[in-house]
Amino acid sequence: MKRVTVLVIGLLLSVSQAFATPLEDVKKTVDDVVRIVADKDGKTSEKKRRQALKRTISTIFDYNEMSKRSLGRHWNELAPEEKVRFAELFAELLENSYAGKIESYNNEKIVYIKELFDGDHAEIKSKVVTAKRDEFTLDYRMIRQNNRWMVYDVVIEGVSLVSNYRSQFGRIIKSSGYAGLVKKLETKNGELKAL
Repeated sequence: MKRVTVLVIGLLLSVSQAFATPLEDVKKTVDDVVRIVADKDGKTSEKKRRQALKRTISTIFDYNEMSKRSLGRHWNELAPEEKVRFAELFAELLENSYAGKIESYNNEKIVYIKELFDGDHAEIKSKVVTAKRDEFTLDYRMIRQNNRWMVYDVVIEGVSLVSNYRSQFGRIIKSSGYAGLVKKLETKNGELKAL
């Protein structure tokens, strides 16, 4: 009986260690991103570095959840294939819009302040401190899905990325319909790729 108890406790401990906390997941991803962008000595081409960044970020960002929240009530009006297409376009927009900003990293310091929980939701509070001692807040809102913590929103200086896009998308849908939004996203993604 003791042997079974020890085996069960050991199994539970190994399983609990396999599931990282939201803070651990964010730290690992940020560390990986910093490592990728710090490699500017020519060993890795810009294209390969950009691909590595996209791969790394996509392991923790839930683009489907971000898309759903960014469209708000309009999400429920879409057919399943439209949801998939919109999530692809939105992920591409985010990756192309923010990759350049991420690549401009210049030894800023990331300070993790606290980790807040509310059931299957968590928020990682952090700040970025620049070499000139300027700082800004950067918070990650996360949701637990399939025993993994995934980012569904980023809040910079109190401004939610998802809320910002929801306002923009709502205005476009109101004036041009959902098809107009898709067309605008396709055009924008094409422009960003050309840069």
